[in-house]
Amino acid sequence: MKPARPFLFVFVLLTIVSLACSFGGSAPANTPAPVEKPTEEKATEAPKATPTPESKAIKALDDLRNAVIQIEATGTFVEPQGTVVNADWGGSGFLIDPSGIAVTNNHVVTGAATLKAILNGETYRARVLGASECADLAVIQLEGGDFPYLDWYADAPKTGMEVYSAGFPLREPEFTLTKGIISKEKADGQTSWASLDYTLSHDATINPGNSGGPLVNKDAQVVGVNYASRSQFNQYFAIDAKTARKFVEDLKNGKDVLSIGINGTAFALEDGSLSGIWVSSVKSGSPADKTGIKPGDILYQMENLVLATDGTMKSYCDILRSRSATDTIGITVIRFGTGELLEGQLNGRELKVTGNFNTGGGSSGGGSTSSGEAPAFFVEEFDGKTSLDNWSYFVLGSGNRDKVSFQVKTDSFLVDIQDLNVYAYFFYEPYTYTNVRISMRAENLGRNNNNVSLICRYNPERNQWYEFSTEGGGVWYLYAYDNGNYNVIAQGGAKALRQGKEVNDYEMICRDREITLIINGQEVRRINENKFVFKEGQVGFNISSLNVLPITVDVYWFSIAEP
Repeated sequence: MKPARPFLFVFVLLTIVSLACSFGGSAPANTPAPVEKPTEEKATEAPKATPTPESKAIKALDDLRNAVIQIEATGTFVEPQGTVVNADWGGSGFLIDPSGIAVTNNHVVTGAATLKAILNGETYRARVLGASECADLAVIQLEGGDFPYLDWYADAPKTGMEVYSAGFPLREPEFTLTKGIISKEKADGQTSWASLDYTLSHDATINPGNSGGPLVNKDAQVVGVNYASRSQFNQYFAIDAKTARKFVEDLKNGKDVLSIGINGTAFALEDGSLSGIWVSSVKSGSPADKTGIKPGDILYQMENLVLATDGTMKSYCDILRSRSATDTIGITVIRFGTGELLEGQLNGRELKVTGNFNTGGGSSGGGSTSSGEAPAFFVEEFDGKTSLDNWSYFVLGSGNRDKVSFQVKTDSFLVDIQDLNVYAYFFYEPYTYTNVRISMRAENLGRNNNNVSLICRYNPERNQWYEFSTEGGGVWYLYAYDNGNYNVIAQGGAKALRQGKEVNDYEMICRDREITLIINGQEVRRINENKFVFKEGQVGFNISSLNVLPITVDVYWFSIAEP
């Protein structure tokens, strides 16, 4: 779940509670015996017991919503496609102390200029206390006090253990709770935005907006912190409680851990020509800020080691793990906007330009950019052997990728899929587009349920795109595909879609943050997309298999036009 940013912390009351309990009870053992008087005998009253403070720890799933918060953030980022000004995004979190200390993901809050938390419909100002880039954890402080909170699960989670995901998916205000089991106790923890020794894999569904929310057991104890998903495979991941608690004390006390103060994403180009950490924003006053790292830079080397050659944060985080927060670390940075190469030190000398680095092509900021002589706006009619010369192709999914075949016929492009869960993607390579209208005519020659999709703003470096997907059974989805995650932005029924072995026209208009979806000339939805804000990229289409075979689709034409 990215791009879609997150945190962690814990405040322990056991000492306070134990002290409070030690002062209650009956009269002390050395209380003097009552003194007899000749006229009357008066009984000595035992001192009243000191009341034990009532714990506000949540103990039942029915009360879980009282300690789970929705987080809303705003900020400005620099992405490869350009600067995203005053972007807003959201996530989830949970309270771990009555004073208002809460845990969430680093990727939920890092880079935010403003932060607020919503609990049971009431809004609280919040601030970041500490964050960890490598653990994808953060601790925030809500204004106020006397909050209900969650306890941590003390035992090791086991495969098959019943768990529940709580939070606010899709930034909707309604609290949600989904049920599942732990499917793997130690799944891979290496991603493009975090590096963990392992994570918990489970099937208690999460969606964008669940990031930072708790994964709990039947007694509402926190088993893990949700942070990532592979929804197409029904796989969801959480940072286990044992790992999270290791970071809590430092984070809640204002100490960043395994962090230099950047909001970064690892990447590696397929041809191996470039890899590193893309810096979207920099925390003011951090080591990164003091040495001169700026939003839009690529952190290329640390201690002469080229970073992220595997597309993950592992090498970057391993270097931080081998040093203290105040150690001097040599770095090399590529300033993407200018192509300059800079060298300097974290906790040492500031960055200085030492040369140039060829970062490849770029965007002129207009409607499209080109790397060749092919047309920018035209209709591809697939009517010759060279018609695919400017197209790229890849396959995703858990099915057998060798079970995809396609051919250019005299007047169409035939795609045939003979295995389930196979997603074949085709992209027009010569140009990238900011605002564009794409459309396609296709005929279903196989069986429902097949998927036919249009795609805009495909960025191969960041592995992101918008996808307008229609199912042959009459349902549509708008996804933001973000580095392995199909994030549902909107969905609905497609009454305009001709079901069965029929011909349909599909159209998608991507204009600034507005995306319009059209089927057979009928507008089915117009959406303002303010969460992912993909700015620019290639266009293309997809043919996929779901739960029936065969899937055979004939594409008659694909059109690229100005919006």
